[in-house]
Amino acid sequence: MKKMRLILGTVACVALLFGACKNSKYEGYEQSENGLYYKMISVNGSKPKIKQGDVITLSLNYTTIKDSLLFESTKLGRPFMIKVDKSEFKGDLTEGFKMLSEGDSASFILSADSFFVKTAKRELPKEIVKGSYIKFYLKIIKVETEEQFKSAQQKVQDQQMKASEASKSIEDSLITKFVKEKNITAKPNASGIYITETKKGSGAIVSKGDTIEVKYTGKFLDGKVFDSSDNSPVPVKFAIGVGMVIAGWDEAIVGMKTGTKATLLIPSAKAYGGMSTGPIPAYSPLVFDIEIVGLKKGNK
Repeated sequence: MKKMRLILGTVACVALLFGACKNSKYEGYEQSENGLYYKMISVNGSKPKIKQGDVITLSLNYTTIKDSLLFESTKLGRPFMIKVDKSEFKGDLTEGFKMLSEGDSASFILSADSFFVKTAKRELPKEIVKGSYIKFYLKIIKVETEEQFKSAQQKVQDQQMKASEASKSIEDSLITKFVKEKNITAKPNASGIYITETKKGSGAIVSKGDTIEVKYTGKFLDGKVFDSSDNSPVPVKFAIGVGMVIAGWDEAIVGMKTGTKATLLIPSAKAYGGMSTGPIPAYSPLVFDIEIVGLKKGNK
């Protein structure tokens, strides 16, 4: 009899922990006072419960009641994070989050209408029947307070800044060495672009918005070619000065005359910056041999 009272006491504690339970129409799920259906899959009792303001990293997917997949966070290709705000409606996912701790996993069932309209702030998808329910499966990977999250983000930004400054310092020394070795006498413009005209053009002056035809070869400072118009049967054609090409081209080519041949030494800040693009690593200064072979005024 004493053992039976102990078991009943344990059940009562679970009910108090998650709110008063009601009989559920979904097998294996309990129902909270606010109408949220929940099923605890894995519970870590050693960590504190999630609270409002926390930032959580989690894996999450949700389906129709008949298990047709509607969303899967792992398909995003990045960590899925949510800041736990105030509840949008009774029995919402926020109530479910607050039942959990870091490492826990659970399933919840809630109103599709309320979730999409009040939480997701969108219309009910056509494939979802009005008045129906959707099922969530989630695992809490990490829990941070808002202060911890902001501090971690600041550390990442500081590290990125230091890496950027180090890369910029290395890039500057590489450009200085290259200019000296190639006996480049041209002075860099305000953006640090070196423009060496090897043939003066005699045609029309290129203006912003003009469509030009260009032959070019793009190289790294070591002379390795990463791109060339030789791979195209016709000269490359595009509008200049309007952001269709890297900023270094827009700056350097506007003002040249048709027929001009030139070599452009472009720092990464006016090329692809800290972004790796195809064969071009981040913070790469680039060299382009170009020839303007055609011009059409305006971009039409």
